Amino acid sequence: MERIALGPDGIGVSRLCLGAMALGGIQDEATSFAILDRFVELGGNFIDTANCYMFWIEGGTGDESELQVGRWLAARGNRDDLVIATKVGRRPTFAGGGLDHSEPLTAERIGAGLDESLRRLGTDRVDLFWSHRDDRQTPLEETVAGFDAVVRSGKARMAGASNHAGWRVERARAISERTGAAAYTAMQNRYSYLQPRPGARLPEGGHVHAAPDDLDLVANTPGMAILTYSSLLSGAYTNPGKALGDHYDHPGTQERLRVLDAVALESGATRNQVVLAWLAGHAAPVIPLVGVSSVAQLDEALAGLDLKLDDGQWQRLTEAA
Repeated sequence: MERIALGPDGIGVSRLCLGAMALGGIQDEATSFAILDRFVELGGNFIDTANCYMFWIEGGTGDESELQVGRWLAARGNRDDLVIATKVGRRPTFAGGGLDHSEPLTAERIGAGLDESLRRLGTDRVDLFWSHRDDRQTPLEETVAGFDAVVRSGKARMAGASNHAGWRVERARAISERTGAAAYTAMQNRYSYLQPRPGARLPEGGHVHAAPDDLDLVANTPGMAILTYSSLLSGAYTNPGKALGDHYDHPGTQERLRVLDAVALESGATRNQVVLAWLAGHAAPVIPLVGVSSVAQLDEALAGLDLKLDDGQWQRLTEAA
C-alpha cells in the first residue's frame, strides 16, 4: 500500500488508516484480530483509536478499543512495524459517560491520559497523539505545552488535532513556532464525498466537518496530512437501511449521487470504492479513516485505493452540486 510521509520525521503511514473504534466493543476479539491481521497483510500500518472508545455502548467504559488493540499487538509482536494513534480529550469521568465526556486539555491531563492509554495498549509510546476536541476553556498555550511535553518525553512521536477548525490549528502551530514546542502535524475531521447542507449542525456531538480551508492548510504545510473520518458515512452509500441524515437533505446530494453512480458504472467499482478514490485524489494529502465490521468490508475499501480516477472523472465528481 502507498505510504505518505507524515510529520517532521517523515514517518511513512499507509494511504488508508484503519479506525479501531468498534474493535473490542461491537466486534468481538476473533473478528477484531481477523480485521487487524488482514489490514497488515494488505500493507496497512496506520491504526487509530482513542481513550474513550466505546463508552456509549451498554456496559462500555471507553477502554474497549485500546485494550483490544493492545491484546492484538501483544499476540502478534509487531509493534515496531506499525503507526499507532490514540486520543485524549473525550474520556468519560464515570462508567457509561453520559454527556460528561470532555477531559480538559491541560498539560497535567494530557500527560496522565497518555500514560493510561499506554498501559491499555501495552506499549511504551504512540506514534501520533491526538487532541480529540478543541478545548477553548484551557489556554491554548497550556495545551500546546502539554503535547510538547509528551513528545519530548518520547511517549509520543507526533501531535495531532482532531475536530478542530483550521484557524485554531494554525494558531496552535504559531505558538509552537514561537516557543519551540512540538507542533500539530495532522488534522482529523469528518469529511466525505457528500457534503452537508451549508450551516447544518452535525447530529453527533463534537463532530467538526472539514472545510476547504482545512484542506488548503494541510496542502500547503510540509509534513501535514488530514485524516477524514466517516469517509463512507457508516455504510449509507451502499446500505439502503442506513439513513444519510437531515444534514444531507439538499439538492446537491442527489446530483452528487447521480455522478457517483455514473463514475462507479464506468469504473466497474462500488460507490464506496469511488468515494475513497476521490478522497485519495485530492491535492492535499487526505488519508481516509475507515472502520469496518468484517474482512470483506476491509477488502472492498482497500480496493478503492487501487482505483485510479482519470482527471475528467475526478473533476466531474468534484464539481457536481
